[in-house]
Amino acid sequence: MTITRRGFLVASAALAATPVLRATAAPLPREADIVVIGAGAAGIAAARRILAANRKVVVVEAASQVGGRCITDTTTFDVPFDRGARWMHNPETNPMIRLARSAGLDVLPAPSGQKMRIGRRNARAGETEEFLAALVRANRAIDEAARGKLDTSCASVLPKDLGDWAGAAEFMLGPGFAGKDLKELSAIDKARAQDRNAPIACRQGLGTLITKLGEQAPIALSTPASRITWSNREVSVETQSGKIAARAAILTVSTNVLTSGAIKFAPDIPKRTLDAASKLTLGSYDHIVLQLPGNPLGLSRDDILIEQSNSTRTALMYANIGGSSLCSIDVGGSFGRDLSEQGEKAMAAFAKEWITKLFGSEAAVAVQKTSVTRWNASPYVMGAMSASAPGGQLSRRILSEPIGNVFLAGEATHETLWGTVDGAWESGERAADAALRKIGAIRDEPADVPTQSTKKRRARPQ
Repeated sequence: MTITRRGFLVASAALAATPVLRATAAPLPREADIVVIGAGAAGIAAARRILAANRKVVVVEAASQVGGRCITDTTTFDVPFDRGARWMHNPETNPMIRLARSAGLDVLPAPSGQKMRIGRRNARAGETEEFLAALVRANRAIDEAARGKLDTSCASVLPKDLGDWAGAAEFMLGPGFAGKDLKELSAIDKARAQDRNAPIACRQGLGTLITKLGEQAPIALSTPASRITWSNREVSVETQSGKIAARAAILTVSTNVLTSGAIKFAPDIPKRTLDAASKLTLGSYDHIVLQLPGNPLGLSRDDILIEQSNSTRTALMYANIGGSSLCSIDVGGSFGRDLSEQGEKAMAAFAKEWITKLFGSEAAVAVQKTSVTRWNASPYVMGAMSASAPGGQLSRRILSEPIGNVFLAGEATHETLWGTVDGAWESGERAADAALRKIGAIRDEPADVPTQSTKKRRARPQ
């Protein structure tokens, strides 16, 4: 049985409003219509879409929890905090906002509080304006370069007159935005990034949201896919718990995992696909979370703090997260990658050194507890978000091309919302639609066929 796209979308809406319990102890199924590899935002979006079409889906996830790069920690401290992605965007069009509310979770606009720090004092109004002007000039230069015939790095087109705020501007546009230094970032990729100026938070955490939305799907955790045998007619996915035969598969792993060879393909994955993935490697972005009871920094709830810096060896702070005593010191790019490789102690030491530089030694003494993320060392992710090398932006379109009956999804396949949970979700829905069409589970409704009378009405002069 097939359904039309209109009926499919109606079913999707009904599914979003109807809770379905997931069987957690069931044995791994041996067959399905579609296998989804990865239970992050893209995988959960795809699974929900397939269920809405009344097709059998199995999700296999290598990690021990749902979420991918959306993981909410509810045990380390007394409040939840997101260890990975923390924002959604574009509330007017983002279906995740509606789904979050339907699931009984609280979504709210991110606070707009922002402070610039120069040494141990806040920047004056004029100095803040200088920073914002430097950002505007840098962005305009990148946008102008992106309109050229040849792609180039963002660093190569930066204005030379960014002044004392050059380091902070470069950090915000490169490591702070894409997890990569501007010399490693495509000007076209940066310019094509869709507007993300309306961040939305989930009070319970984005990881909590993805997990809640995944309750409808049968998910096998701690079940990494080791081999995918594919053709234009069928797919077989091998795991340590057995083999699943399916008519199609949706692969949502990161570009770094895809190129690592952790999953074998038979026949081999096309070189065109691997080349595209190699140009979209993951940047480095981590949170160093400090518990600071009593608000010794004197910052407001959810304040964002940026320092004036002469290099990208700096950080971004999210203070008093959700009104709690948690402050997240975020590091990225090559400096963040090097720091992460040194381990958790080095990361915590840098964070304390950073707040000491800006607020005095009393701030570091007040730290009660720390927790850090090291996404580069996560074997099932291997980084933060995809970011195109100069000349590689078109690789996103290539990466979204099917491999036989295997359809790729994930933020790296989205040409404008790359690096976001929104882009991952949309790519999962898109891949599910393509897979369902391929196996004949949905079809687009034909255009209305005009009758003889409607032809006459259309031909009548107005």
